Amino acid sequence: MSNLTRRLFSLGVLGSTAALAACANGIGGGGGSDIDARVDETLDFLYNTYPGTRQIAASAAGMLVMPVMTEVGFGIGGSFGRGALRVGNSTVDYYSVAGASAGLQLGVQQFSHVLFFMNEDALSEFRYASGWTAGADLEYALNDQGEMLRADTTSLSSPVIAVVFGQAGFRVGATLEGAKYSRIIP
Repeated sequence: MSNLTRRLFSLGVLGSTAALAACANGIGGGGGSDIDARVDETLDFLYNTYPGTRQIAASAAGMLVMPVMTEVGFGIGGSFGRGALRVGNSTVDYYSVAGASAGLQLGVQQFSHVLFFMNEDALSEFRYASGWTAGADLEYALNDQGEMLRADTTSLSSPVIAVVFGQAGFRVGATLEGAKYSRIIP
């Protein structure tokens, strides 16, 4: 690798990181109460916009709600967000998520997502891991019925269901694969 190529690569990484840091994800340093308020707003929006998700939530052992994820990609990309893990109606932990990607990509977007842990084993694996990484085994509930986002019997039997919604910005596709979730103290 030539020095020029290394410099361009380094500048790309620095530029992507700076752009990601510059995109405020709406959750500042206000602590757990700010995150909880954003989580409540996000769940209200999700349930009112996609009523079928109430069925998923009612069947879930717990859910991780990320009110705002910011994704930036300029060849090399990154994503970041903060949220709360809810069991029942109570927040039990706070998490951040960060991801990196490389490839043909350009743009910035924000979106919300909820991970529904459909059984106690999946929830325990997430909670007690030193850092949980979302992989290709996530089952995505897709909005393929207009305003009706629904779960079928197949997806309800999956250990983790991801619902991605509320995309805004200029970037094609929101993905959670390769994102690492870590417990935080807000």
